Amino acid sequence: MKGFPDKPNYIIELLEGGVTLEDVIDGHICEQDQVEKSAFVVGDLGALMRQHTCWQSMVPQVQPYYPVKCNSSPAVIEVLASLGLGFVCANKAEVSLVLEHGVPPENIILSSAFKQLAHIKYAAKNGVLHLVCENEAELSKIARLHPEAKLLLQLTTEAHAAETSMPFGFSLKSCRHLLEMAKELGVQVVGAAFHIPSSCQDPQQAYTHALSDARCVFDMGVSVESAVRPLLDAYFPQRSGVQVLAQPGCFYVASAFTLAVSVIGKEVVTCRWDSLSQGEMFELFLLPFLDTEFLYYMNEGVYGSFSHKLLGNIITTPLVHKHALCVDKAVYPSSLWGPSLDQLDQVVERCLLPELLVGDWLLFSNMGTCGLEEFSCVSTCSQLPVYYTISTPDWYEMQEAGVALDSAMKNFSVLQYSV
Repeated sequence: MKGFPDKPNYIIELLEGGVTLEDVIDGHICEQDQVEKSAFVVGDLGALMRQHTCWQSMVPQVQPYYPVKCNSSPAVIEVLASLGLGFVCANKAEVSLVLEHGVPPENIILSSAFKQLAHIKYAAKNGVLHLVCENEAELSKIARLHPEAKLLLQLTTEAHAAETSMPFGFSLKSCRHLLEMAKELGVQVVGAAFHIPSSCQDPQQAYTHALSDARCVFDMGVSVESAVRPLLDAYFPQRSGVQVLAQPGCFYVASAFTLAVSVIGKEVVTCRWDSLSQGEMFELFLLPFLDTEFLYYMNEGVYGSFSHKLLGNIITTPLVHKHALCVDKAVYPSSLWGPSLDQLDQVVERCLLPELLVGDWLLFSNMGTCGLEEFSCVSTCSQLPVYYTISTPDWYEMQEAGVALDSAMKNFSVLQYSV
């Protein structure tokens, strides 16, 4: 198994002596309080290992392929590559990135709806054979530039169409025509692909339809020439000889990263009672009568690390850092905003928080991916510093799993805070 490179461009903080992730965050907040109070991200590499173990226990028959667009930070790519994951790349840059980390070409899939000619040529030159094909034009283009390619036909799903409002992919009705066209062009079709967004309201129905359609595509190919696990056993049992792949992006990286932001501004307005939920109203009913609402402005917003809010994703209420100098223990209707003073730059529409002061810190969990179709990672979209950590037990577990960290030991910073 491939481990970390000899000279990675990141530092890993090895936690010993009972030091926790919270201690690391506290330490970096103390550092920032002495300077410009910049936002920062802390990544727990051990969480990647825990999520991988969870995946293997839930769906061991499904090979995970990590979509690089979720988070392409070097430590994430290194760990997941060492664990044997495949990678789904949207463009030439992502293919180059994973190849540089020692991922074999056969473990790479070139995706995206419309591929640039140079990207297809680059895949062909570097032995990346598996390409996702979305339409007839792509099929003709791939046949001309990469005739050795092995195609995965992208099926459209109702859930995907609802997310994008555009009919990307093949309908089941058009698949026979595409299979016949591929045969005429001499391009091999080896499978089908579909996308169920994490925001899907009814994943049970979406997976049922998508897997059923995929089974039909395989049946067509033969004629031409949780809720998920039972469906896989029904449609693609082991005796079928079909290898099932999945793209668990957020599943792997979301929980591994925490974003710390500082309050840089504050406004007090009259409370908009009609905007509160019943739960918030009930909680406030238990407190003395309040008519105050606080608007807090943070040093990160939707044009940075919270960009996935623009796609309709919900940002959960953050934790208030324990060193915050709260005026009292009462909670008030609050909203959280980015620094741009733009009406779109509202990160959390409403929540209940104690009264904060300018300079206090808020912690947002599950920030391992911004959730954009175009790759936008917390480590690059805002150029925030990222501090990677791993506990000693997680480090040993990774080594047992084949993730060799010895070559990067000189880049470790051993933390032994007094707690």
